[in-house]
Amino acid sequence: MKLVIAIIQPTKLKPVREALAKVGVERMTVCDAQGFGRQRGQSEMYRGVEYTTRLLRKIALEIAVNDDFLDRTLETIETVARTGPEGNIGDGKVFVLPMDDAWQIGGSARGPEGIN
Repeated sequence: MKLVIAIIQPTKLKPVREALAKVGVERMTVCDAQGFGRQRGQSEMYRGVEYTTRLLRKIALEIAVNDDFLDRTLETIETVARTGPEGNIGDGKVFVLPMDDAWQIGGSARGPEGIN
C-alpha cells in the first residue's frame, strides 16, 4: 500500500480527477495548498501598482492505493497534470510514501481491503 501526494495546478484538478476515474482510482482527498518552488512567487501589476505574490495556489491530492494501482496512478497524474509536451516549472510534484495500514472507520475492512 502506498500514499500518493500530488501537488498540481488548480486548473488541472478536474482533468486529473476524471482521468484517474477512468483507470479505476476514484477515492482521494483534495486540499487547497499554497507554496513555491523554483518559481519563487510571481509579480503582477494591479491598478498601476506592482505587487509580488510569494505563495502560489496549488491543489494537493492525497490518494491511498494498493500496489497494483500505483503505476497507473502515477502515469495518469504525470500525463494529465503536465502543461505542454515537456512540462513547465510549476506543474507540480508527486510524492509516494509507504503506508503501513488502512482502516475503514465505518466498516471492518483493514489493510489493502481498507483502501477499497
